[in-house]
Amino acid sequence: MLPSLAGEIPLIPAIPELIAGFVLFLIVWYAIAKFVVPKFEETYAERTAVIQGGIERAEKAQADAATALNDYNAQLATAREEAARIREEAKSQGTSILAEMRAQAQEESARLLAHAKAQIEAERSLAVQQLRTEVGGLATTLAGRIVGESLDDDDRARRTVDRFIADLESQAEQASGHKV
Repeated sequence: MLPSLAGEIPLIPAIPELIAGFVLFLIVWYAIAKFVVPKFEETYAERTAVIQGGIERAEKAQADAATALNDYNAQLATAREEAARIREEAKSQGTSILAEMRAQAQEESARLLAHAKAQIEAERSLAVQQLRTEVGGLATTLAGRIVGESLDDDDRARRTVDRFIADLESQAEQASGHKV
């Protein structure tokens, strides 16, 4: 008969310890697979949905801003056509009326242009502010979920989000400056 090495060598575990270890491993594995992994998958799906919703809202706001810009450009084109018509009538009526009508048309065109630019800038500022608020709120909420505590009242979190958005805007301005 061969002598038992388990009793002599302390590095080789006894058979009951191996069986108990294997059974406990299976229990822990089952518990993790049953309870922990589905929670992780659920949290991942929720975060994906929140981010996708934010992206869709941002795309919708951008599309709305583009539509408003197209409307203002159409109004500007109409104003320019009107100014050209007024100038042609003034030419046919004479030199004195021509000078007067040109001045009026240019003033009207400048006023409409200034008004349209002001409206476009106001709409753009409003859209940027809304996007900043939404993205900042989403980022703070997401960061709070990742960290595990609320960051809504933290001024530092708001400053960080504002600085991040300002960096993105400056990068976008630089990129648009290089394309022109």
